[in-house]
Amino acid sequence: MNEARPADPVLVAERVTKAFPGVLALDDVSFEARAGEVNALVGENGAGKSTLIKLMAGFYAPDSGEIRVGGAPLLADPAAAHNAGVATIHQEHHLVPGMTVAENLTLGRWPTRYGFLSRREMMRRAAAALDQVAPDLDPLKLARQLSPAEGQLVEIARAIAEESRVLVMDEPTTSLSAREVRALFETVRRLRSRGLAIVFVSHWLEEVFEIADRVTVLRDGRLIGSRPAAGLDHAGVIRMMVGRDVEEVTTASTPPGDIVLDVEGLTREGAFENVSFAVRAGEIVTLAGLVGAGRSEVVNAIFGAEAYESGSVRLAGARLPPGDPNAAMAAGLGYVPEDRRRQALVPAMSVRSNASLARLEQCSPGGFIDFAAEQRLVEEARRALSIRMSSPDAAITTLSGGNQQKVVIARWLACEPKLLILDEPTKGVDVGAKAEISEIIVRLAAQGRAILLVSSELPEVLALSDRVLVMRAGRIAGELSRAALSPERIMTLATVG
Repeated sequence: MNEARPADPVLVAERVTKAFPGVLALDDVSFEARAGEVNALVGENGAGKSTLIKLMAGFYAPDSGEIRVGGAPLLADPAAAHNAGVATIHQEHHLVPGMTVAENLTLGRWPTRYGFLSRREMMRRAAAALDQVAPDLDPLKLARQLSPAEGQLVEIARAIAEESRVLVMDEPTTSLSAREVRALFETVRRLRSRGLAIVFVSHWLEEVFEIADRVTVLRDGRLIGSRPAAGLDHAGVIRMMVGRDVEEVTTASTPPGDIVLDVEGLTREGAFENVSFAVRAGEIVTLAGLVGAGRSEVVNAIFGAEAYESGSVRLAGARLPPGDPNAAMAAGLGYVPEDRRRQALVPAMSVRSNASLARLEQCSPGGFIDFAAEQRLVEEARRALSIRMSSPDAAITTLSGGNQQKVVIARWLACEPKLLILDEPTKGVDVGAKAEISEIIVRLAAQGRAILLVSSELPEVLALSDRVLVMRAGRIAGELSRAALSPERIMTLATVG
């Protein structure tokens, strides 16, 4: 974290307001991106960050107020924003999969000679841009072959090649490993030192305080404050984001009950080997480890979403047939997957329809949907989990990430599962929703539910777990009781075994 220093504003949003049907997304918000400064834009989901990003990128026009780049008004046109020097790096890279890195870097600006593409000049320009952020990346590699981290570096290199003045980075670390995050931050620091104005959007306050010079907080579409990072702390930023103190949630130490889940010798070549463990009623057992350790593959196999070659899974003493999610559900197993957007939600459907998916048979006697039954189900979920929505009939996509996740959890709780698997349940949600979801998990365990949790966040693992099973290279490297938990012990098992 650098000390804030005076710098010239390159991009200025002055008192911008933007409304959509039924939603005031931004209300009289002012924002600056200054040369040679990283301004971290933070806030809960639904605070207005995405709308402000789209205004800066030219996708929307403000209803009132103005955005200027280099003193000139910015037109509501992505091409105009691009030409003005505003580059946006999204969570998932926007490259043409069938083109090479070099072709993507010069896309729309391909050099020509006598009316024909000059590949020599294209390669020269690509190499010059890559040399600043990813000198080891092959310019002839196809975009479809790039990792998420490589894709982001290519987009940053393209911004450099186009002499962009403002770089907007929207949740850039979501799909990156710790090593890739460190490398990305080194690149950001180099770009900052060269005078780029950088807008950094993240839910992770640890990252914000590591990279930001300034922190700008939005809440409910309003500007709460923009201050030098050196004068803030985590608690202060959280208070600005949610309007209240958010206390850490920890599990209660209560004796566990009978064994609910019993996994013996679970093996699939190349994914996991000889995985054995048990989860008891009222217990939160966490699978920890680094990305690629095999945690998600194991829980997918337990639920029946993926096959395994040997071993067994028993729920309440009854063996579950492999590769059969319907049998797992019928036996009392619920599963909240890691990627809710792709694996759990139906974007075209309403909140009510998404919440009742796991109980569709009960809500559709005789083959016809009982809307009153669906309504009762979603109202119970709204009260029990504090789901914030404009209406049960609203599209699920209108909810914040935290409220979408609560809907997925509510779907399974309506089935009264014996065991609930939660794979990265707080991934991509804001700090307020994270605390609420953690409270739900602890409450469910206190009610006697067996919980199998997958988490990559050490603070979450330490706060919620009764026991931690650390995975490394597809195997359980060690087990830690609550009394033995520490970040050092978890990381030692995860990295050394």
